[in-house]
Amino acid sequence: MQAFLTHASQLLRVRGWRKMLGDQHQMSPFTEEERAWIQNFWVNSTAQGHSIYGAVILPRDVFARLSVNLVMGEAQESALTYRLFDNEIEAKVWLTQLKI
Repeated sequence: MQAFLTHASQLLRVRGWRKMLGDQHQMSPFTEEERAWIQNFWVNSTAQGHSIYGAVILPRDVFARLSVNLVMGEAQESALTYRLFDNEIEAKVWLTQLKI
């Protein structure tokens, strides 16, 4: 997960991208270590002064949903703006409507 998110962060910066779609519907709950890493690295360093918008498709597993909600709640004060969705269609519509 860390390697993937590190690479995604680099792509966002290098290419000047400001939108992303995260499909987490098959995800298992974050461990405490993963949650801390996401908060300390991903949330705090990805945007680096630029607004980033993320559409996140919620996991099916109720404990994974709680885990995602906890991480997203901690991310509220960063340059990352997230919206949570139950399906890909709604997530894509929201990202498409953003005029960035």
